[in-house]
Amino acid sequence: MNVRMEQFGLRWQLAEAKRSEDWSEAATPLFAGPRRFQKRRGASLPAALPKRAFTLIELMLVLSLLVIITSLAAPAMAKFIRGRALDSESRRLFALMHAGQSRAVSEGMPMVLWVDEKKGQYGLQAETTGKKTTTDQTGDPKAETLDLDSTLQIAVQNPGLGAPITFNSLPAIRFLPDGTVDEDSPQTLQLTDSAEVSRWLIESSDRMGYEISNSKQ
Repeated sequence: MNVRMEQFGLRWQLAEAKRSEDWSEAATPLFAGPRRFQKRRGASLPAALPKRAFTLIELMLVLSLLVIITSLAAPAMAKFIRGRALDSESRRLFALMHAGQSRAVSEGMPMVLWVDEKKGQYGLQAETTGKKTTTDQTGDPKAETLDLDSTLQIAVQNPGLGAPITFNSLPAIRFLPDGTVDEDSPQTLQLTDSAEVSRWLIESSDRMGYEISNSKQ
């Protein structure tokens, strides 16, 4: 009886082991399959997708498109750059006017903003320091001289009510210690670019300064 039980138990263990082995072999392709597939796909990828360079015709077509786009955009870009130069110079001149007006009030003496139309320059300094010292420098340590942008021109228009104000034989705007502009100062300064586009700096009606305008009023 015992021998039969042992034989039965041994057979049962062998049957379970066989069923486990059969299940493992049947299940292995489910997990091993994707790995084999990936390996085959990776190995065949260079052959399936060979590298391809641009042809000469394609390069010429791209270059032609770039030339056409550049030719269309160049005039607009040039106009934009000129407009930026004109606006930037207008703001710089306006800032120098404001600086002269502030100095006249704080230092209690007139300040002049002179304009050299031929040299394309303008500057600011105290009126009482028109003579030069032995070092060939003006006596005003805060004097400023600015060069106009090479694409722009400056012109003085509409002289004041009386005799025009000059500084070293150049037309000038005179800022008084009370914060106003001398009534004999030019009423308008014009900045013009190479495309004949202009900005005007026009004296305000209360003579308290100048304003930037896109049109001559």
